[in-house]
Amino acid sequence: MAWDFVSLQQGVEQAGSPVRMLWKLDSAPWKPPIIDDEYVGWAAEQGAWRTDVTIADLSYHMSDTFLRGRDALRLLGDVSANDLSTFAIGQAKQFIPVAYDGNIITDGILLREGEESFVLSGVPAAQNWVAFHAARGGYDVEVEIDPDRSFTPGDPRLFRLQVQGPAALALVERAFGGPLPATRFFHSTPVSLARARFRALRHGMAGQAGYEFIGAYADHDAVKAALVDAGADLRVALVGALAYSTNGVESGWIPAPTPAIYADPRLADYRSSINVFGYEGQNPLHGSFFSERIEDYYASPWEFGYGRSISLEHDFIGRDALAAARETATRRKVTLEFDADDVAAVLGESGAFLNDYGRHRIEQSGQLVGITFQTARIAPLDRVLALSLVEAEQAIPGTRVEVVWGEHPGPDSAGGIPDFPRIAATVRPAPYDDYARVAYRSTDSR
Repeated sequence: MAWDFVSLQQGVEQAGSPVRMLWKLDSAPWKPPIIDDEYVGWAAEQGAWRTDVTIADLSYHMSDTFLRGRDALRLLGDVSANDLSTFAIGQAKQFIPVAYDGNIITDGILLREGEESFVLSGVPAAQNWVAFHAARGGYDVEVEIDPDRSFTPGDPRLFRLQVQGPAALALVERAFGGPLPATRFFHSTPVSLARARFRALRHGMAGQAGYEFIGAYADHDAVKAALVDAGADLRVALVGALAYSTNGVESGWIPAPTPAIYADPRLADYRSSINVFGYEGQNPLHGSFFSERIEDYYASPWEFGYGRSISLEHDFIGRDALAAARETATRRKVTLEFDADDVAAVLGESGAFLNDYGRHRIEQSGQLVGITFQTARIAPLDRVLALSLVEAEQAIPGTRVEVVWGEHPGPDSAGGIPDFPRIAATVRPAPYDDYARVAYRSTDSR
């Protein structure tokens, strides 16, 4: 029996507010589906991408939206802050859509496959935004969505295999019989391996040079086997779901922000088009920071450090609000380095896996100065790091702050902040990884 569609708008109304709908205590952290949790151990896998070489299978956890037609480029420009005027075939961009208030929907990776063909990959929220406006705006464009495999049976349309680490280029040369054509960061080149033809995108998520190979899923097994064989004497490690879910903490990518779609009356029709059991209705809020106002969980692309990908030279949804926020967005993205003694006292065993997406309060002298977005233990560094937003005054590296660690009971609490333990922390740059911050994107032309 088919289930009746329940919209996000209905979910908000039934819960009484967006926060009441999304607040879920002690939510289990996200991890990619299908692949094993660990292959050689999450800590060893974290170490391998900084000392040797890793292969991460990204084929199952990202949604893909394929756009075809003469209006595809115009549509993408109308709904995002990106400059697409010099968007080359084979190039990828970090896609930055914002709502009418200028706050981010969520980002994605947009690859131009041809003159009138594109694929947008990542968290479904950005793709739902594009698909809605494609249907409502009278664009001559075809939209096809291939969901991630968390709840969708069958094989995905595309495979994605990411090779990264200091020995990544050596592995690639062995697999392909020589170096690939010189390719700039976030650009791709056609390649062939194991009788398959696909794209090699210069990309990596852990702050190391590498490639992301993208092609038809029918070739997945043969291409993966060829890469694994080529890395046999380079100590190649497969990356499991646990380690993979932590790599953005070092590279400075904030995953899964709260889309700025829940309260604006202008977006009622949009909310009515989205299933409450999709990403927008189920991506949980939890942690020690609690507010009844969903807007307090929104973020500006300026705060995430996406300024290099933003162009205000064209008209798009949310343009004026985003332009104004350039001066008013007061928070900055940083990495917090937790004090080891407090980690031991509050979080326990030093060797245990930790990955937490809670929005935890960051305080200085008892005053709220920011919130965490993702906290993880990075075993090779023997440290716990938290990718966070803090006010500009506290964003200076070396600044001392405290993280309030705990799970606020949420909307039905009597009020006030529970007496949670504090973890002292030091503000560090984001990306935390030196290579990712200084060298990795040095050839980026986005």
